[in-house]
Amino acid sequence: MDIYILRHGEAGKTLPMGGLDAERPLTSTGRKEVGEVCGRLDALGLKLDRIATSPLKRSKETAEIAGKTFKVEVEEWAELKPEANREDLVKKLSRIRRDSSVLLVGHEPFLSSFVAEAVGAGPEAKILLKKSGLARISVTSFTPKMTGELRWLLSPRIIKRLR
Repeated sequence: MDIYILRHGEAGKTLPMGGLDAERPLTSTGRKEVGEVCGRLDALGLKLDRIATSPLKRSKETAEIAGKTFKVEVEEWAELKPEANREDLVKKLSRIRRDSSVLLVGHEPFLSSFVAEAVGAGPEAKILLKKSGLARISVTSFTPKMTGELRWLLSPRIIKRLR
């Protein structure tokens, strides 16, 4: 299984009085950058079977852009919330066909911790997943725990330059 991990795009920093963090939308710059990143990956031939997103607005908007680009329906997973348990996410992933390509859209520091744990780097690893950045993990096993190989860790700037 290939798991692609996409951090949501740039979101607004301020909310109207009483607004919830979960409702922060992407900025126009964030939407544009996510569109460019997804468009470049599509042009390079990336194929996805599933797209799953955190239910927070900025992630959902990021995932919807990816869904339109790759023509894949977006699923909302509570297991991708910033406060979610990584073990629950691994359990959900382990129930998916092994030959699948899955895009996960979510938040920091949850995603970097997930990448570090999946590739055996441990909690001391300093993995930085930029907004609209992408990691790719090739999963080698789900038992006794999820293990995989880090294939990509790309900033949006690098992705947009790929040919």
